Amino acid sequence: MKLTEITYDDAIPVDGYGPGFFRIGGEVFEGPTLVHPNGAGPWGGYEDLQALVALKESIDVVFVGTGKDIAHPPAAFKQALEAAGFGVEPMSSPSACRTYNVLVSEGRRIALALIPV
Repeated sequence: MKLTEITYDDAIPVDGYGPGFFRIGGEVFEGPTLVHPNGAGPWGGYEDLQALVALKESIDVVFVGTGKDIAHPPAAFKQALEAAGFGVEPMSSPSACRTYNVLVSEGRRIALALIPV
């Protein structure tokens, strides 16, 4: 099997996660975290729509990591993001991290809104 190293250009990859934290671009973030190609930082959870809407010009899809297991985000949260023009894809946080890394390495315009496992 041939292995190919993934490059992220200017994007920041998710390096790992554990109980209550995410390691992104070598930095540890505790609690809910927002990740996008240009940065990462604390996120206020489902009530914090402004942080995501502020990314409107730079992303098309938001992966919502719902914690250890897949769950539906609150309907109002999803509807507000869709009204702002985003695709919204809920999945478990581990799946969201892996999928984000693959797609951001391809230059896709995506963000992660993560709830810790």
